[in-house]
Amino acid sequence: MRTALTRLTLTDFRSYATAELALDGRPVWLAGPNGAGKTNLLEAVSFLIPGRGLRGASIAEVGRRLPGEAVGRAWAVSAVLAADGDETRLGTGVELPGAARRVVRIDGEPAPPGRLAEYVRQVWLTPAQDRLFLEGAGDRRRFLDRLVFAADPGHAPRVQAYEKALRERMRLLTDAASLGPADPAWLEALETRMAEAGALMAQARARTLAALQAEIDTRGERPFPQAKLSLTGEWEKLAASGADLPEIETRLARALAAARDRDAGAGRSLTGPHRGDLAVVHAEKDRAAAECSTGEQKALILNLVLAQAARLARVEGQPAPILLLDEVAAHLDRTRRAALFDEIEALGLQAFLTGTDDHLFEGLEGRAQGFRMDAAGFAPAS
Repeated sequence: MRTALTRLTLTDFRSYATAELALDGRPVWLAGPNGAGKTNLLEAVSFLIPGRGLRGASIAEVGRRLPGEAVGRAWAVSAVLAADGDETRLGTGVELPGAARRVVRIDGEPAPPGRLAEYVRQVWLTPAQDRLFLEGAGDRRRFLDRLVFAADPGHAPRVQAYEKALRERMRLLTDAASLGPADPAWLEALETRMAEAGALMAQARARTLAALQAEIDTRGERPFPQAKLSLTGEWEKLAASGADLPEIETRLARALAAARDRDAGAGRSLTGPHRGDLAVVHAEKDRAAAECSTGEQKALILNLVLAQAARLARVEGQPAPILLLDEVAAHLDRTRRAALFDEIEALGLQAFLTGTDDHLFEGLEGRAQGFRMDAAGFAPAS
């Protein structure tokens, strides 16, 4: 089901006192110098789904602040979403300065943030992900979980439930040194919660990675390098091997119980899906992504994002994703830029792309809406 924003309105969001964009459903490019507010606009779009947006910012962080103001202002992002001929009004923001919880309205009616996933799905790529293969495993897990969430919105609550139980278990184990032995029944209850949520996490990651690999394998020759994907975590491997949910749960709960003394001594939990990692290999060169050139790494990441977008675009009855690509075009040569633009058009997706120069988007002439931006605002490109 194709979805596209036809109007976007910002109020006191980041650098914007107010802004409004009228959109026609085609891809959108935004060109302007650093500091013009391009990424801020993409971040506003990213708040139209559950979660903390493409920067991972807290709700209180994104409210506009003038010099001398200690707390961000109440802010709002609203949009009109077109889907198969129907229009839905979506809105989110906070009603009081510095509020830690955002409100959501769908067609004017209050709704829990999770319901946004019924209307909008997004896949994004930002400069912060350029070093994905060189940073720690946690960054790759978050990247993978974002891809999982785009296909399975229930994944995020499961990760949150697991991480909450993980923190509580470790607090009990580390407090035992000064307060005495932890209550075994309470530990068992927390480990049961971790096993239930963790097994679902491992299965969802394994399922998503298998679907992504199948998508990549069928994409054929193209300017973007093909990738071989694998999961290195013990529990994701178990899920990928075909183990069913009860088996994964049982084995994970037993492993957590057996590791209590070790985890208490280490000060951290040493087993569980929070330890997993995503491995990516450049297929043609048979070389780990971390050993490839910077350009090859960026192209590999982009191909993963495009494969996920293509996969989601074909799911019947579900909203096709909106792509947010921040400063991506500048890192591609002319051939790969043209391939990216052709792919976006072929998939029929609305995408938001940013860059510092108009010429980066010459290949989108007549196929997209363009806006030039500076500190004073933005104007449609002629």
